[in-house]
Amino acid sequence: MSGRLLRLACTTAVAAQAVLAPAPAVATPDPQRSVAQLLTDLQQLYRKTEQATETYNATTERLERQRAEVARLDGELARARLVLQGSRTAAGRLARQQYQNSGGLGPYARVLLAPDPQHALDEGHVLGELAREQARTVARFTAAERRRDALARAARKALDTQLGLAGRLKRQRDDVQAKLAEVERLLAGLTPAQLAAVARLEQQGVTAAQQRLTTAGALPADRAAATPAGQRAVRYAMDQLGKPYQWGAQGPDAYDCSGLTSQAWSHAGSPIPRTSQEQWDRLRRVPLNRLRPGDLVVYFPEATHVAMYVGDGKVVQAPRPGEKVTVSPIASYPVLGAVRPGTDGRA
Repeated sequence: MSGRLLRLACTTAVAAQAVLAPAPAVATPDPQRSVAQLLTDLQQLYRKTEQATETYNATTERLERQRAEVARLDGELARARLVLQGSRTAAGRLARQQYQNSGGLGPYARVLLAPDPQHALDEGHVLGELAREQARTVARFTAAERRRDALARAARKALDTQLGLAGRLKRQRDDVQAKLAEVERLLAGLTPAQLAAVARLEQQGVTAAQQRLTTAGALPADRAAATPAGQRAVRYAMDQLGKPYQWGAQGPDAYDCSGLTSQAWSHAGSPIPRTSQEQWDRLRRVPLNRLRPGDLVVYFPEATHVAMYVGDGKVVQAPRPGEKVTVSPIASYPVLGAVRPGTDGRA
């Protein structure tokens, strides 16, 4: 843990001092502030950043689905217009036939010229004069018009929703970037001695939390066998060790926490939701003492962080900004619970 925090400080401090605007007074470290308070401030900033990241991820998923819906509706609308054009051609042909047979504009032509053809069809005196084929043609023409209009309205609504999501995504991206900048400002203001002290305190907290879980019997006593899909998911996640954390990333060069877990299970052949909140909400819950490799451990009350259990009380995870995919104790963060992906873990 201490090495991770020091590496993070080294990579961010110089960049933060060089490119960031002067930090506001509230973000400037107080030389008299205790190490415990510094650690608390950092942990809160990281937590807020990850919350913002997962919100961004959820909106990204919604935007992708909405774009697919817009494309689908556009395709249906184009096909409906072709059908309508065909119906217009058939209706025009029958109208000409009616005119030629009657020497003037007959009832069929009047139907075509009416503001509401279906209403005209309902008039008994018109129905009595139209041939069966003509009635079917007009009905198809009317249905094609209605379908085209309905699809056009749906396409406009879907596009409006897409534009709204795109605007929300931009605001959420700005929010994440602002929170990352706040973390960098705080780290840039710490001395090497403060950084080392904060790292030691963080490591002590994780060790104590891991010991409490072990003493309470909350961790598996024996290493349960993973399913074949679980083995594939763990193997994929372990192959990513050393790759950097990057918010919103799903590989192959960088990951955020849920990007790593979702991609691992996707490559295992059992796709799961993208975000940590969705993984917590939609996958089957399992007790910590029944964990098996491939299960997901979810953290914080808001379910804003997730890691993959690999056995022996450890998880593989993309921890936080500035760090790399690594194997950590399961108690690296406050545990909310665990869920099980795979065919036997879907809600």
